[in-house]
Amino acid sequence: MAKTPKVAVLLAGCGHLDGAEVREAVLALLALDQHGASFQCIAPNADQYHVVDHATGRPVAGARRNILEEASRIARAGQCLDLASARAGDYDALVMPGGYGVAKNHCTFAIKGAEAEVRPDVAAFIRGFFDAGKPVGAICIAPALVALALSGRGSAELTLGNDAGCDEAMRILGHHPKDTPNAREIVIDETHKLVTTPAYMFDDAKLSDVWIGIERCVTEVLKRC
Repeated sequence: MAKTPKVAVLLAGCGHLDGAEVREAVLALLALDQHGASFQCIAPNADQYHVVDHATGRPVAGARRNILEEASRIARAGQCLDLASARAGDYDALVMPGGYGVAKNHCTFAIKGAEAEVRPDVAAFIRGFFDAGKPVGAICIAPALVALALSGRGSAELTLGNDAGCDEAMRILGHHPKDTPNAREIVIDETHKLVTTPAYMFDDAKLSDVWIGIERCVTEVLKRC
């Protein structure tokens, strides 16, 4: 890397049941920092799909939370950029942690599977990186968001661990899911400069294994900047 790469980190809130998976997000930021990259956390300024009580795992009736405000809990106050002000051209790469918020707030994959829609602003931002030939790293469920955003733009190789339902949805969308045995693994699609890792698609994954997979993913993304 001849220069310090600037990486956009797209967050989906805060909390794995209704936002960004906090461990995945922090580990991704740590990996970027350790490799000397600069980063900017980004999130849409919009309401979450719903709010989940993480102590019980149940939705909270009538509750509302803002994706940008919640993502700022991870980014630190005032350090998360409104997606409306973000441009793919300002960054060298994109990294997306997972969490159910990716599949509920950025798109409707958690509800509609292969028939899901993507928020137009999120789709446009993601496509901007692929259109410019810039590398993208997608963690956990985030490869499904990529698959939806790339629908009709060619087939990508990616991993969502070994979830049969997700794999079938990827095939319906015209992509090529690759099963991986654990959270340490990555899949690289050189044609699209897409690097994916399953992380907590394995519910029982050890934190240390999630870290290894994310660090490997970030390393390969930065190599392609």
